Amino acid sequence: QVQLVESGGGLVQAGGSLRLSCAASGLTAFASAMGWFRQAPEKEREYVAATRKIDGVTYYADSVKGRFTISRDNAKKTIYLQMNSLRPEDTAVYYCAASRADVIHPIRPNYWGQGTQVTVSS
Repeated sequence: QVQLVESGGGLVQAGGSLRLSCAASGLTAFASAMGWFRQAPEKEREYVAATRKIDGVTYYADSVKGRFTISRDNAKKTIYLQMNSLRPEDTAVYYCAASRADVIHPIRPNYWGQGTQVTVSS
């Protein structure tokens, strides 16, 4: 059974930073691609960032480019999302996603985490 467990969400003031983590278990091999989505209240889920295992290529949404950094530790089967210069509009539930395909434009999730809340106060 594949599980993705996110952690690191919380409340932060605008301009602050948070680092999200997503640990994968139950996969015989680390997913070919992993990424992050977010969903704010009454809004559609937004594709935020992703990274490919094979070459480390990354994708970022324009809304987070230059502020967020995705990284992965293959040995720990964990990915991270470093979020800097946070804005109130970054407030959302952030979901980790894993894909068996090494495609990130866009990523095609096969598995999802349960989500972690990020709240940015103004």
